[in-house]
Amino acid sequence: MPDRDAALETIQRELTAFARRARQKASQLHPDLSLVTYSMLDLVKERGACRAADLAAHFMLDKSTVSRQVGGLEKLGLLGRRADPEDQRGQLLRLTAAGEQLLADANEQRRRSFTERFEGWADPDVAAFAAYLVRYGSAD
Repeated sequence: MPDRDAALETIQRELTAFARRARQKASQLHPDLSLVTYSMLDLVKERGACRAADLAAHFMLDKSTVSRQVGGLEKLGLLGRRADPEDQRGQLLRLTAAGEQLLADANEQRRRSFTERFEGWADPDVAAFAAYLVRYGSAD
């Protein structure tokens, strides 16, 4: 069991460091955006459009927090709103052209960073790491 405890300690430390690096990288891509706001933009892109309440539920955040984040993204010209065709009282959030471009640039920069980070790894090691990440992420 001590080996497992040591491994779990290492995993915790490394995932914490990974999260810190991700937050720092996010701020380098755009000084007004956080890792959370990038994640929100990614989810809106993935879904095509969604409500602010969907973001709050997905990220387990308070609606007022999401409202502030969405407002900031709108002021930056990265998100826009339109009436929900299924419920005229509701509004759907959609990426603007600037939001699409920002995400495309961010994804390209992340891809380059990952390519460099895994340069010395054998293909089977990269594939195994990817599989472990998927397995870890699906454990929720």
